[in-house]
Amino acid sequence: MSTTTARTGTNRSWITYAGLLVLSWGVWGAFSSLPTATYGYPDEMVYVIWAFTMLIPAFFALRGSTWDKRPVAMRYGLLVGLTGAGGQLLLFKALTLGPAYIIFPVIALSPAITVLMAVVLLRERLSRLPMIGVGLALVAVVMFSISSGDGTEGRGAWLLMAVGVCAAWGVQAYFMRKAATVGVNDGTTFGWMTISGLVLVPVAIVMMGGLPSGAPWQAPTLAAGTQLLNAVGALFLVMALSRGKASIVAPTTNALAPVLTILLSLVIYQTLPSPTAAIGIVLALLGSTLMVYSDEKRGEAVTDGAVVQDQGLRV
Repeated sequence: MSTTTARTGTNRSWITYAGLLVLSWGVWGAFSSLPTATYGYPDEMVYVIWAFTMLIPAFFALRGSTWDKRPVAMRYGLLVGLTGAGGQLLLFKALTLGPAYIIFPVIALSPAITVLMAVVLLRERLSRLPMIGVGLALVAVVMFSISSGDGTEGRGAWLLMAVGVCAAWGVQAYFMRKAATVGVNDGTTFGWMTISGLVLVPVAIVMMGGLPSGAPWQAPTLAAGTQLLNAVGALFLVMALSRGKASIVAPTTNALAPVLTILLSLVIYQTLPSPTAAIGIVLALLGSTLMVYSDEKRGEAVTDGAVVQDQGLRV
C-alpha cells in the first residue's frame, strides 16, 4: 500500500474500500450509543475499549511502512492523534445524551474548521465552492440549535459537545494536511494516533471514577464490536485514498457515511427529525461535501496526490 501518494491510474479497487468505509462508519454511528443506552455502560469505558481496538488496524497500517522518526513527524502525529482522540472522548459522551442522526451530520461539518484555519493561518484564498459550503454549514448549525422535534433532554449540552467534536476533527484534518506536506507517511501518523488514544485512557478512567464492575458481558462485547468498526473504518479510508483520487473518494465517504447513520438510526429507533432538523441535516451534508470536494481538488492540483491524508484518519 502506498503511504504518501494516490494511485490515480486504472486501479478501481478504491471503490471496494470506500464502500467498506461507508458501511463500517455508517453502522458504527448508528449503533455506537447502544452499550450505554441499553446497559448503562459508562461512555468513558467505551472510549477505553475504542483506544485498544485501534491497535488492530494500526498493526496492518504499519506493516510494510517505515516509521518516521523525525521530530516533525512526532509533533504532527501527536497533534493529529490528540485532537482525534479528544474528539472521540467527547463524542461518546454526546451520544449518550443526543440522537446520532443529528450528532453525526454536525460532526460532518468539520471541513468548515479546516477551511477557515487554512484561510487564517495559511492565507489561502477561499473560492466559491468552499464559501458556499461554509455558509451552508453555519445555517445548518443554526437549524440544529433551534430544532426541538426530538424532545431529547439536555439538547444544548449534546449539541455543544457535537460542535466541539466537529472543531476537534476539523483541527485534526488541518494538521494532517500539514503532516502530509512534510512527507509524514500515513502509517506513522496512524501509529501516533493510536498512541495518543491510549495515552488518554487514564484520563477516561479517572473521569468515570475507576473501572466499572458488575456490567453484563453484553456491554463490553457490544462496545468492542462497534468500536472495532470505528477503528477499521479508518484503515479502509487509508486504503481507499491510496488507490483512488482524493477528490472523488473524500467527498463520497464524507457524505455517504453520515447518510447511512441517519437512515439506520431513523429505522432502528423509529424517530423522525423535526422539519427544522431535517433541513439542517440536508444542509450539513451538502455543505460538507462542497467543502471537502473543493479542498481535495485544490490539493491534488497543487501536490499531484500528496494530500491523501487531507481528510485524515477520522477516528
